[in-house]
Amino acid sequence: MGKLFQQRFPLFFKKWNSNGIPGITLFLIIIIYWTIPRTMDEALTVQSVEAFKFLSLPFLAGIPLRDSWSKLSSLGRNMVIVIFMIKYFGMGALYIWWPSQLCNNYLLIDQLTLGWGFITTALCLLFYFIYLFMIDPSDYE
Repeated sequence: MGKLFQQRFPLFFKKWNSNGIPGITLFLIIIIYWTIPRTMDEALTVQSVEAFKFLSLPFLAGIPLRDSWSKLSSLGRNMVIVIFMIKYFGMGALYIWWPSQLCNNYLLIDQLTLGWGFITTALCLLFYFIYLFMIDPSDYE
């Protein structure tokens, strides 16, 4: 879908997201917003919030990510990876070690599962980050 939008509206993306920073900023805002426990709860109970979730993730997060990632420098990409690594470690710790239930519509075991999923994702990002520094990808292209 992102490629279709890029082909259909090339001037919009060239003007609005020429260096990739505005698109990646919008992507980060939307993804961070949808990891807040309150918004996860409201997506299950409020129909307009659920509709916004299903519109915002592909259109306000997915398309800008596809357009921005190739435009970012390697430093910019590494910064995004570090931001997500920190976010996932933090959210995982919050969901695992918070003494009470954070989301009203999810069971405590679901909260723990999500927390460990966040920690696992953060570890995978850490391993990828280590891989980037140890291996030169140009050797394999």
